[in-house]
Amino acid sequence: MTAQPAVTTFPGLHHRPGEPLLLPNAWDHASAAALAARGFPAIGTTSLAVAAAAGLPDGAGATREQTLSLALTLGSEPYLLSVDAEDGFSRDPGEVAELAQELWAVGAAGVNLEDGLEPSDRLAAKIAAVKAAVPGLFVNARTDTYWSGDGDERDTLRRLDAYQQAGADGVFVPGLTDPGRITALVRRLDVPLNILYSPAGPTVAQLADLGVRRVSLGSLLYRRALGAALDAAADIAAGRTPGGTTPAYAEVRALERNVSVSRSANATG
Repeated sequence: MTAQPAVTTFPGLHHRPGEPLLLPNAWDHASAAALAARGFPAIGTTSLAVAAAAGLPDGAGATREQTLSLALTLGSEPYLLSVDAEDGFSRDPGEVAELAQELWAVGAAGVNLEDGLEPSDRLAAKIAAVKAAVPGLFVNARTDTYWSGDGDERDTLRRLDAYQQAGADGVFVPGLTDPGRITALVRRLDVPLNILYSPAGPTVAQLADLGVRRVSLGSLLYRRALGAALDAAADIAAGRTPGGTTPAYAEVRALERNVSVSRSANATG
């Protein structure tokens, strides 16, 4: 049997039968580089981590500058990058399209845009503007009907239909974990369905069997990293040896970007 060529495009990673794109979400260069070194072909960013690192609220439109800065850091690396851009940081479709052009210019292959339960025509207009300005950027349209709403199926379908018609390349329904409802959505959609992985929900293999084409980890890895740091500090304070995986200093240094820096002295720590 002839081997199938590896998929090297971001849209293509969403169209592998039985093999959804498992998208881990990074929060800085080191986390993205470490995940890429483990073989993940695409990396997403997580808006919670971007906001938390800056001491700003998530989902409040406060991190446009930080989001662009992270995209600039990661976009030229040898993996495909998808950027979590909340609602586009503006209600103006033209301004959201300008943001999309900036993301595309620094190397992003995809962007997540969410409705925040605002009227669906607002996100639909943003999607249309982005696709008109940057046709090659993969737009993943997120609805929050299950994440922060009551999970109304009719409203979910109505919103997703509007986003598909506006030109979305994929749709994202975080908070949805029921296999029956996931299957029903897959059957109704013309574009790939993205589900947020939940430790209490279906496994990646089960989601693949349901027809899901993309599984995001969201802020899970960032929150797990914070939890591991707190556990390690508590163990040390209690006289215990911390457990878990601890990359060596040299391993972390090996993740550095290949850029020239000036320093007055060698730093360690």
